Amino acid sequence: MARDQLDYGAFMEKFLLQPHPSDHQLPLNSLTFAVKDIFDMDGYTTGFGNPDWARTHPAATSTAPAVLAILRAGATCVGKTVMDEMAYSINGENIHYGTPTNPWAPDRVPGGSSSGSAVAVGAGLADFSLGTDTGGSVRVPASYCGIFGFRPSHDVISTSGVIPMAQSFDTIGWFARDPVLLKRVGSVLLQLPNVESVRPAQLIIAEDCFQLSTTPGNRVAEAFVKSVERLFGGHTVKHLSLGDYVKDKVPSLKSFVSEGKAEQEYNIPSLAALSSAMRLLQRCEFRNNHGEWIKTVKPDLGPGISERVREALQMTDEKIDVCRSVKKELYAALTTLLGDYGVLAIPTVPGPPPKLKAPANTLEVFRARAFSLLSIAGVSGFCQVSIPLGKYDDLPVSISLLAKHGSDGFLLSLVETLYDTLKDQVGLAIRP
Repeated sequence: MARDQLDYGAFMEKFLLQPHPSDHQLPLNSLTFAVKDIFDMDGYTTGFGNPDWARTHPAATSTAPAVLAILRAGATCVGKTVMDEMAYSINGENIHYGTPTNPWAPDRVPGGSSSGSAVAVGAGLADFSLGTDTGGSVRVPASYCGIFGFRPSHDVISTSGVIPMAQSFDTIGWFARDPVLLKRVGSVLLQLPNVESVRPAQLIIAEDCFQLSTTPGNRVAEAFVKSVERLFGGHTVKHLSLGDYVKDKVPSLKSFVSEGKAEQEYNIPSLAALSSAMRLLQRCEFRNNHGEWIKTVKPDLGPGISERVREALQMTDEKIDVCRSVKKELYAALTTLLGDYGVLAIPTVPGPPPKLKAPANTLEVFRARAFSLLSIAGVSGFCQVSIPLGKYDDLPVSISLLAKHGSDGFLLSLVETLYDTLKDQVGLAIRP
């Protein structure tokens, strides 16, 4: 789980809080957690998934506020976790430190870039863990490893003490094996008050998104509808072609529709365009953050990562203003669609985790579809939770729910209320 240069004993001594008479009253007392190697922890070098980065950077002199909040809530940190190099992949493979083994599908990738954090929870090595999500780095490994993963609303949790990837999209997320603990961790990080759950006003099924899925997406969507009807009544369920809605409400996307035609052939054109806008702005911000270091150090980067980094360094600022217009328009459009207590249901990813060391060219269509789904929350800044639903053909299946920016507490409570009924319904629906 931890990088090989980490002194585990010294680490535990430093980050295990001293006992206090009222420790039993702390919300995360007696729980263990792991931390992605992108968070600063006082006295240790933040490795960012690459040995050249670790070699050329000093030890941190403070601990990231998000990690401190968890420690002060009574949890014990058991180590830092392997991640994809420079957070620039959703696969979870790392040629330098090894690829964490997916506990639900050992011959498949664990998902990244928060790979080790997801595996630590999925394998029972920690009760929960912290990761980051820029383009999907919590949601994807959560889906692949059969656990819960939460990407909060953009900018609601401080990313101070966290190495930036692309600030327009960077968020601090977390993993857990059950919805109760997912909410407890969220309550600490989000500083949520104790309030009663609110019934959803509407739950919208993005039918075209479920058609992208190679797992039985229609059956998952139908099971979700039955669960909602049982708990909240049929009047709350609505169906929508999200691609058509986005096309109508986000006019600035026209600048990107002509790009990536090969990707759009097996995709939803407006969401493929949304993904293109997200990745363009992401590349430019990554270049601004790390371009000088890369040019100076010339780090050893693994396959896939090196190509993406090279592409980012060659980017110009053309269309950056259009990307920001897309963000504003999508935010407004989805805020109008969902309102205060609406929820959007989509697949987290378009299928099961790819096999380890799969050739890059075989993953192109899958990645394009994945980023079309992942860019919805990424570009809007809305909160999203990936919910595990068991297995189909012995591979993990999940669904995602999104709520408007700032509705994180509502979404966490809804998952807690909905999960048992949803899991039962889906288990019946996707049984081979």
